Amino acid sequence: MKRRDFITLLGGTAAAPVLSPLAVSAQQPAMPVVGFLRSTSAADSTRLVTAFGEGLKEAGFAEGQNVAIEYRYADNQVDRLPVLVADLISRPVAVLVINSAAAPAAKAATKTIPIVFVGGTGLQEGLVASLNRPGGNITGASFFSGEFGPKRLELLRQLVPKATTVAVLAKADNPETAAERTNLQAAAQGIGQQLVIVDVSSPGDIDTAFVTFSQRGAGALYVGSGPFLTSNRERIVALAARYAMPASYNLREFVVAGGLMSYGTSITDAYRQGGVYTGRILKGEKPGDLPVVQPTKFDFVINLKTAKALGLTVPPTLLALADEVIE
Repeated sequence: MKRRDFITLLGGTAAAPVLSPLAVSAQQPAMPVVGFLRSTSAADSTRLVTAFGEGLKEAGFAEGQNVAIEYRYADNQVDRLPVLVADLISRPVAVLVINSAAAPAAKAATKTIPIVFVGGTGLQEGLVASLNRPGGNITGASFFSGEFGPKRLELLRQLVPKATTVAVLAKADNPETAAERTNLQAAAQGIGQQLVIVDVSSPGDIDTAFVTFSQRGAGALYVGSGPFLTSNRERIVALAARYAMPASYNLREFVVAGGLMSYGTSITDAYRQGGVYTGRILKGEKPGDLPVVQPTKFDFVINLKTAKALGLTVPPTLLALADEVIE
């Protein structure tokens, strides 16, 4: 090598820019962002967020390390959902995770961003074409409750056999309500059970519904499914206690809050499954190729303290069936 070439090479090396730590950091690929949206409040979603994070970890992702999460909550104001969806899409997000109430807004907003729903069935809401091959940009973890209406009515009758009239508290516009009501009414007709059904749409309606139930002589209560009723569980449980009305719920959360009994799928497990699917999509899998996850974990929970307060004796057969007994 000639001396002039050697000097030139040294000069070029010396002149090469030295990148600052900030510049090096700026060159690193940005973490993918997941949008997490629920129609309820943040306080009502704490355990579900934890379960979702556990699912992400199973898929190899940890918040703040290799994935960022943007949280949005509508606080039961469903008219806010389209705005919240649009906000997350503008971030932009790599995956949008929603509950069933937010599904219509999310589906209408994007045909390209992967969507993972948790709750509902996927088919009833028109989110997917098939459970095995969803197609498009949507998949998720189903969390259906309507199919359990007959079983919950049976368990309630075993605990309160003298209740000739059963009150039903429902949210009419919940996607699962139609199927749940049909199954419940068919089961009640088959055993000669009288139902008093009241639809509610606001917290104040719930108070009014209990007045109606009392006036109609209801001896037990069946509380329907859906985010709205779940978010108002403390109000519902308190009213059931005030009116001394034995009640059946679809989620363990009601029983933990002081409700009598619950039977249904595990919502926390559904969110864990949603986290797993979100991680798989972040790794490159297509949502349309991922079958909708069907629930596999079911909980039957009884609160003995509440039963005692209501003057009820829980039959040994029911205690033997319970997955959890709260004392």
